Order: sequence, then C-alpha cells, then structure tokens
Amino acid sequence: MLVIGIGFFYLRPIIPFLQSQRAEATTVNKVKAIETLQNSDEFSKKLAAAALKRTAEDVEYDPGYYDIAYPGGDLPANKGVSTDLIVRSYRALGVDLQQLVHEDMSEHFRLYPQLWERKGPDRNIDHRRVPNLQRYFSRFGKVLNNSHSLDDYDIGDVVTWSLPYGAAEQAGSHIGIIVPGPGARSGEKWVVHNIGSGPKWEDKLFDYEIAGHFRFGPIRESMTAAADTKSGATLSN
Repeated sequence: MLVIGIGFFYLRPIIPFLQSQRAEATTVNKVKAIETLQNSDEFSKKLAAAALKRTAEDVEYDPGYYDIAYPGGDLPANKGVSTDLIVRSYRALGVDLQQLVHEDMSEHFRLYPQLWERKGPDRNIDHRRVPNLQRYFSRFGKVLNNSHSLDDYDIGDVVTWSLPYGAAEQAGSHIGIIVPGPGARSGEKWVVHNIGSGPKWEDKLFDYEIAGHFRFGPIRESMTAAADTKSGATLSN
C-alpha cells in the first residue's frame, strides 16, 4: 500500500497534464480528427478534414497581388491569407472557387461588392477577397444565422468575421471553416483560419463579430477545375 501511495503521489501532477493533452490541438489529435472526418461520406466533413490538413503547412501571411494561372491558379504554397486557406481546402476536394467566382462575376459583376475601383472581374484576385466569397456563398450556398449558439453551426460551415480595423486584410474582413475541437473536446466547434500567423486550429468561433455564416458544397462537376491542377504564380508590383 505504501508503494502504491508513493506512486500516486508522484503521478498525481502528471494526470492533469495528460488530460490537457487529450484536449489540445496536438499533432496526434489532429491526425485522429482528420482520419475520422475523411471516413465520412459527407462533403462537409471532408472539407473540414482538408482545412485541418492546411494547419500542417508553413504559410507566410501575404495579401499581395499575384498573376496566377486560370483555372486552378494559386500563389506559392508558402504564401497566403485567410481566403487562400478556404480556396485551397475546397480545391483539395475538386471545387475551384477561383473559377466559380470568376464565372459568376463575369456574368453578374454589379451584384458583387464594388470596393476596389474595378470595372470588371479579375481572376487573379477576386476569389481572394472575403466580401466576394461572402457574396458568392450567399448566391449559391445556404445562408445561415449569425447566432451565438454552437448548435446552429455544423462542421464544414464557412464563417466570416468583422475584425477591428486593421486587424487583418481588407479592412477587417476574415474567413474560416468550422471543424471539431481536438481529442476530448471533439464535440465543440472550433475553426481553422489564418489571421496572420499561418493556418491555425483554434477555439475562436465567437472571439470576433460574426458577419456571415454559410454552407456551401459542390454545384456541378463542369464548373470545377481538377483537384490536381498544378499552377504557378508571379508577384505583380
């Protein structure tokens, strides 16, 4: 009994640590979450898995304008902002938001926010702007409540936020994807987003003012570029 008591005395400080590890955004918990989500037949779950995979990438926050290929164009893999995380996550599932947004803006340019003194669509940058993605998702996806109830949010939903002025690109516009929490917190709604330090898996859904809440899946195959399209990019001055 003495040995057991001594063992418990020394192990007791470790128990809270082990419990916390089961609830943290560790690599082990990330791998488990991705595996679970990928085994689902639901597009939304696979989208969440694709977003979580993005958190393994080292991405420098770069809102610069790039000349990129079309369709399937992208910045260098180590560059990007919050919208690029969304575009790359969808593209991993064969949905090319660059092409989809450009096609719709080409037909209905005046229905999109007129914030950049442009006279027409620009396939290099339009899909990389939060207001444009918001408008596209509102036109072709499901618009949901901007509530503060976790029950109103599902895995794979897209959320946009209004941040304090200057906190991110585009005068405070920000965007992310709803994913499950890690380990013992898997029943919670976390987000994958890039607010300046690369793609992160964080419990920050309600940390900022929610501006939009959408659910968007593929429309039709003919409107998407192949998921394995390889394209380069050139930075423009």
